Amino acid sequence: MGRLGPTEIILILVVIILLFGAKKLPDMARSLGKSARILKSEAKAMKDEDKSAAPADPPANTTGDQQPPAQRVIQASPGDVNSSRPVNEPTDTTKR
Repeated sequence: MGRLGPTEIILILVVIILLFGAKKLPDMARSLGKSARILKSEAKAMKDEDKSAAPADPPANTTGDQQPPAQRVIQASPGDVNSSRPVNEPTDTTKR
């Protein structure tokens, strides 16, 4: 198996353009970039959450008032106002 030369790279690019079409390639690259940014921000949030993790047993609420936790929001990347959205946390209804 040799290295790819310029002829092989051009041939691969032509096949990709023929398969996906020139109009879809920018959209695919844009969505891939958004996905990478979201993945990076979620990984950073998980790392920050691990550093500031609460104790395993939080202190009991003595007043009896239970407030729902604040809703988390996935932050949009700078300049992108459409991808910020609330996160639907799974609720455990099996506890009684």
